[in-house]
Amino acid sequence: MESDWFVEIFWLDEVDSTQRYLLDGLKNQTLKAPVCIGATLQTSGRGSRGNQWVGEEGNFFISFALKREDLPRDLKLESSSIYFAYILKELLAKMGSNVWLKWPNDFYLGEQKVGGLITNLAGDCLVCGVGLNLRRAPENFAVLDITMDAKVLCDAYLEKLKTFPMWKQIFSKFTLEFERSKAFSTHSNNLMIELKDAVLCEDGSLECNGQRMYSLR
Repeated sequence: MESDWFVEIFWLDEVDSTQRYLLDGLKNQTLKAPVCIGATLQTSGRGSRGNQWVGEEGNFFISFALKREDLPRDLKLESSSIYFAYILKELLAKMGSNVWLKWPNDFYLGEQKVGGLITNLAGDCLVCGVGLNLRRAPENFAVLDITMDAKVLCDAYLEKLKTFPMWKQIFSKFTLEFERSKAFSTHSNNLMIELKDAVLCEDGSLECNGQRMYSLR
């Protein structure tokens, strides 16, 4: 499904958090979806579970907001992290990267994390934040295995999102890749959960150790 919406992009030299900047703008109505905020340097990015995503200058930091009414009709909001992350993963793979998606929102090269994506609801909008190590990485993290300019990647990703594939199309491909996640763990309610025996459900959630976990972060 091709969308005709146009995403306005604001690129900042430096910001504490593209997601915080975007959420504040939506709240005080200085920004309106669909909109994207990008930055050359992010000093206090937001990661999963309230953690800080360490930013290095020249890496990829964007946050964008889309109207919920524009999303595919079969997309469960609880699985939007998988949906938007896998679309970016496919784009990077087409550009020559070996990056893969660990459930539900982490980009990996081999066994090292190279970035992540989080989604939040803000009124009638879905807000998505992305961080990728394009040039530099903290200790024990990886740098993307292809040379890529942040602004070029931002434009390409937002253009690809205009196609808005159905959730079932994305899920069918992610199902195959999910097997790689079973060698890792995830967090639920501040507890570390091993994924080796996890079962991936059709809505993108996991059944593991008698509990259901969703990917909305």
